[in-house]
Amino acid sequence: MFGGARRITALTGAGVSTASGIPDFRGPNGVWTRNPAAQRLSDIDSYVADPQVREQAWRSRAEHPAWTAEPNAAHRAFVDLDRSGRLRALLTQNIDELHQRAGLDRDQVVELHGTIFQVVCLDCGAVGPMSAALERVAAGEADPPCRSCGGILKSATISFGQSLDPDVIRAAQCAALDCDLFLAAGTSLTVHPAAGLAELAVKAGAELVICNAEPTPYDELAAAVLREPLVEVLPELVAAPLTEPTRPLRTWGDPSTWS
Repeated sequence: MFGGARRITALTGAGVSTASGIPDFRGPNGVWTRNPAAQRLSDIDSYVADPQVREQAWRSRAEHPAWTAEPNAAHRAFVDLDRSGRLRALLTQNIDELHQRAGLDRDQVVELHGTIFQVVCLDCGAVGPMSAALERVAAGEADPPCRSCGGILKSATISFGQSLDPDVIRAAQCAALDCDLFLAAGTSLTVHPAAGLAELAVKAGAELVICNAEPTPYDELAAAVLREPLVEVLPELVAAPLTEPTRPLRTWGDPSTWS
């Protein structure tokens, strides 16, 4: 099945980066599983209302494993898939930029939940590098304000209670509609609207392959569900020999395939 796919859209979640030392959120050893109170750091209302939550969030950012993590075999598998000419787009819920650091072109990556490598002011919208903000934290500013307007700074990531960027979700939906196989890897498929992209692709005629250690709400829709470690199963899938497709390539998102 995978070898016969000619246009693949992938959705990745935290499970892709666990082998790089970045823990997931909901797994058996996830951040929120071990410390449910940590969810407050990802809640926009708590972040805006409580200076102590912001100070704790800044300490957490300074210690985030993304600063030292390296791409693993799962990330590199998507680079190989792209080089084969079959990757339509890589949609990711991750904020660690490991897909880009593995070698994927930034234009191929749709960051659904933003990036931890930038900060944004919640008042004026000014954007800047996270590294500069963390230097201020290290220098003694527990909750560094925006230097443009004095407003609240946070990582340029999507917190609970925040809406996704409409342009970002539109690009993701277009990619889900323009593939003959949708690959969901390392994601619980419980956070919407990202999770709904798998169902959208299936409704548009794509086959769904899910690679995740735990069951997901969309397993019954999938043509295949794989539980093996992603650093093993993803390179194996990408290396599978190409086979003749069983049907012509037709996608809802590409009118050139309709005839």
